[in-house]
Amino acid sequence: MTEMKNKVKLSQWDALLLESLRALSGSDEELLRRVSEGDLPADESKYEFDYGQLSTLADEQPELFRQAVTEGYQIKYNTIRGIRSWIEVAFGIEPKLELEEGCEAVEALLSESQKRQLEGVLSFGWHITGSGSSADGGNAAYRIEPIQR
Repeated sequence: MTEMKNKVKLSQWDALLLESLRALSGSDEELLRRVSEGDLPADESKYEFDYGQLSTLADEQPELFRQAVTEGYQIKYNTIRGIRSWIEVAFGIEPKLELEEGCEAVEALLSESQKRQLEGVLSFGWHITGSGSSADGGNAAYRIEPIQR
């Protein structure tokens, strides 16, 4: 629990920007270099990310930004669609979105390490359920849903 308290907090949008640029950068140091030098690509995904917002964050709060990149972060406030988007951007997989009232959830096939990574970034008020195992030793089905309805 203390680990989560020590993590810096990012907005859901900043977390999406960070994970998208991370996928294009290859390493934490390369990501930090690109942001500090303004060597930012144009995003052609459906999200149309403006990575310049990361440069602004890095200029305004350099230590917070560096810590988020190198040590991890927790999202301040998640929405159900934001969780779905984060999984897609961070892991490159398309989760299922359940929007029926009272049953809202995101369902995804994740590896154990992906599940742990997601658990680490989720804001307070969400939990992950699932078997945690699959027949072939690969990914397992997990359900991410609000703690209270």
